[in-house]
Amino acid sequence: MHGQQAPALEAHDPTERRSQPDAPPASGHGKGFRPDVEGLRAVAVGVVLLYHAGVPLISGGYVGVDVFFVISGFLITGLLVRELERSGRISLTGFYARRARRLLPSTAVVLAAVALLAWLLMSPVERKTVAKDLAAAALYVVNWQQASLAVDYSALGAEASPVQHFWSLAVEEQFYLVWPLLIIAIGWWCTRRGGKAVRPRLALALGAIAVASFAYSVHLTQQEAGAAYFSTFTRGWELAVGGLIALVPADAWRRLPGRLAGALALGGIAAIAVAALGFSDETPFPGSAAALPVLGAAAIIAAGAAAQDTAGAKLLGTAPMRYVGRISYSWYLWHWPAVAFATVKWPGISTAQLAVVVAASWVPAALTHKLVENPVRVSRALAPVGRGLVLGLACTAAGALLGWLTWATVPTMKLADPSQAVGAAALQDSTKVQESASVLSPLPEDADADEGAVYGNGCHAGQRDTEAEGCVYGDKKSDTTVALFGDSHAAQFSPALISIAEERGWRLVILTKSACTPAKVTIYNRQYERDYTECDDWRASAVERIADEKADLVLVGNRDDQAAMRGGDKLDGDDNTAALRDGMSATLRELKENGADVTAFADIPYPPQDIPSCVSGATDQLTDCAFPLREGLEYEQVTTEAAKRAGVPVIDLAPELCPDGTCPAVIGNVIVYRAGEHITETYMQTLTDWLDSQLPKSVRGEKDS
Repeated sequence: MHGQQAPALEAHDPTERRSQPDAPPASGHGKGFRPDVEGLRAVAVGVVLLYHAGVPLISGGYVGVDVFFVISGFLITGLLVRELERSGRISLTGFYARRARRLLPSTAVVLAAVALLAWLLMSPVERKTVAKDLAAAALYVVNWQQASLAVDYSALGAEASPVQHFWSLAVEEQFYLVWPLLIIAIGWWCTRRGGKAVRPRLALALGAIAVASFAYSVHLTQQEAGAAYFSTFTRGWELAVGGLIALVPADAWRRLPGRLAGALALGGIAAIAVAALGFSDETPFPGSAAALPVLGAAAIIAAGAAAQDTAGAKLLGTAPMRYVGRISYSWYLWHWPAVAFATVKWPGISTAQLAVVVAASWVPAALTHKLVENPVRVSRALAPVGRGLVLGLACTAAGALLGWLTWATVPTMKLADPSQAVGAAALQDSTKVQESASVLSPLPEDADADEGAVYGNGCHAGQRDTEAEGCVYGDKKSDTTVALFGDSHAAQFSPALISIAEERGWRLVILTKSACTPAKVTIYNRQYERDYTECDDWRASAVERIADEKADLVLVGNRDDQAAMRGGDKLDGDDNTAALRDGMSATLRELKENGADVTAFADIPYPPQDIPSCVSGATDQLTDCAFPLREGLEYEQVTTEAAKRAGVPVIDLAPELCPDGTCPAVIGNVIVYRAGEHITETYMQTLTDWLDSQLPKSVRGEKDS
């Protein structure tokens, strides 16, 4: 999961040279320039760049985000507290005006470049997605957007957004909407009580925030690691740790022995290195694991506050490190769009080539830093608070407008009417791949939502659900009960089955759950990044419900490409295949033993690319979106093999999807696939007669009789 993440950068740069007129002190309590802090920014951005370049050694390079959060909390808290102690007040407008000058002009430039590159390189469907992302990034809410996608099973196949790295900046901005107000409130409270010292009381407040946020981070990471990664509430403690260092008086830090300061600095560097080298995408994160890079960064900053002549401080303060630290914000902004668009332009790009792309992103980063970021930040014309705020509002509005323009300029096409959207019936005349289309159903931009009634009315269980409630369709008083059991690869058959149930007078019970295999085996949940225990509970409930229903027929569907768990570890290779196959066989046998006839659906071919996106950009050359059947079946056929072992018949949809060994993206003006490897409701409806003919005669005879 972390492979699609990008780091946070502190939005203010108090480590710039003292010759720059508005650069505040960097120590958090002193007046000197902190070259070690500037160099620490280089470490943070460096490990992230290497990680996103795919360098295998830096498997945990995403911890750069945590280092940046600590730096940001340290610098900004020190800035605000010194202002309060110096003047007895904090100018919120001045604070936000400075942040606007520092952050938003470069942001606007990068968002404009993303909008342009999306128009040049992406399909219409992809551009619509980027349009929403641009607006969310400009408004600093993209972290919540990404958190919602992280728990959406259908979003697994989506390409990484070229602006999703703005999630980290959104976290900072949301934190700094609250923290300055809390400082003001505590300062006011201290003044009312005879001028009591502010720092100790701020430390209590910030410490409470840190403890609560850390506890919540550990909890949510254990439950929903995907959502936890992006949450402001799970990341706030990291900024708070930096703030706590800034609240310690300078004299207290200076009393640290030089050897202890040196050991702290080197220990902090080692902690970050261990995390960057030792963590991986399989590490539950942030959670308790984030403590290693956070405390490492805190140790480095604290050591530098005590002494600047340690080996660690000297290493971080070298000229190359300081240079990378100075341009780290701009480099951060540019590197991820470069990665995202490179993978769009050159699918399958190698690690070496991606490393070149990341390195090349230094060019626009350096230019942006020199021509936009620095000049605007030190501009005397923009120094007045009002002008800074106007600049910020203008840049934010420009980003949101770019999102709207990107959306508004996406071309669309005409929706096919029922007489034109014939779907599978077209194969009766010709099995040749449809080469072009002037009308389509569903439209490419609507295809992912073309999923069937069981989704719209809440009958498809969510990932948190543990009780198999399901829904009943058809004739609810019928003596013939058919159950559909499985995950979304079972639910995709529901549109045709509901039509068949209504025609034949069945009582159709739908028991499906997102990402939950019917196989009796614990699997890995990709969004929660842990054992999918909710699936185990729901599966047991569903099997019991089917037994209670005394179903005449149980239809079982499953996504074969799953990862089984054993002892908290994911299985792979033959061990994984065996565990999934044996688990599916056990489920099929148990259903048979409960007295039902059982039939399994073979899993379908998986497209190598997002079909609606491809179709939207190739309506005159649809053959570009077709793929060989053998490529679509490059996974272990778990369900089919398990059904053979359990003596259960199999219904295989592949011949109807891929006639003559080729899988078209569009058949009879109907888009076949949605949301990765799911069949659209529209195309499934056109398979109703075919599916009816494949069902066991024990439940097909009622209509004919």
